Amino acid sequence: MATAAARRYAKAVFELAQQEGKVDEWARRLARVRELFSDPQVAAVLTNPTIATEQREGLVAAAPHVLDEEGTNLARLLIETGRVVQAPAIEEEYQRLADEAAGRVRATVTTAIELERADRDRVEKELSARLGKDVQLTLVVDPRILGGLKLQYGDRVVDASVATRLQQLRRRLAAT
Repeated sequence: MATAAARRYAKAVFELAQQEGKVDEWARRLARVRELFSDPQVAAVLTNPTIATEQREGLVAAAPHVLDEEGTNLARLLIETGRVVQAPAIEEEYQRLADEAAGRVRATVTTAIELERADRDRVEKELSARLGKDVQLTLVVDPRILGGLKLQYGDRVVDASVATRLQQLRRRLAAT
């Protein structure tokens, strides 16, 4: 869950991206900033209050091969405001805003075995029709669900797994 600050930053970046017509480019920039800040050694230096803010910002600015000018400016702002650790939440919220504006929904389908291409396409098509939006599906294989599937999109979860049904049956039998 994104913090209020992460939502504000993401919204500001998204509005700028829309004005520039560079929504996908900014998504890539945010991903690079998050990747950079996710490195534990880099994060330790960039969040170290004993190192002057200007020095920490200079480290990012001195690496033009990592971030472009706009990405560097965003990274410097996050360092200056002490929001380095919020880069993943900012990226996630930005992606949510971009998906919403484009009429997309990201969904995750968890199955016990790898889905055949035809089955994946069918799930994607049926979910798209049901939601009235373009669905981008991510597949996860988890043998612990035994069979069936678990579908998550937005804040909704549809659990039609065999493991869950067995747990429900177990509870009912224990209650009698």
